[in-house]
Amino acid sequence: MIEDNQNSLQRKSMSKNAGKERQSEKGSGYPNFPIEERLRHELERLKRDTGLGFELDVVWMPQDNKLSGEVKGKKIYVYEEDEEKAIETLYHEFFDYAVSRAIEPYRSVLNSLISCLNEMCYRRKEEIVESLSRFARKGR
Repeated sequence: MIEDNQNSLQRKSMSKNAGKERQSEKGSGYPNFPIEERLRHELERLKRDTGLGFELDVVWMPQDNKLSGEVKGKKIYVYEEDEEKAIETLYHEFFDYAVSRAIEPYRSVLNSLISCLNEMCYRRKEEIVESLSRFARKGR
């Protein structure tokens, strides 16, 4: 019984170490894996199964943040401290990245079109302002 209590105390102590180790849950197959290692494993599985996002890496940065996660460049940042929420966030950010890449050409074309329209409107406005300025000078 004393040995069982010591083992129990040891496990509790290990799980308090910055919350980075997990206890086996629901037979998930990841007993006592650090969360970051599980996130990397899940990301690799997503890449392999979908054939997408091979350029991505995952960074676990638990913090109190309004965001659960985000993609910056080629990294998925996961801010959730809870392991299951962190995994859900990884999935969300991975699929969001994949969908965003699919619509990127449309966004790029639209941004170019908007830029051209802005330039045309600016030139027209300048022509009108210049014309009005000449008109005002003649009237003096």
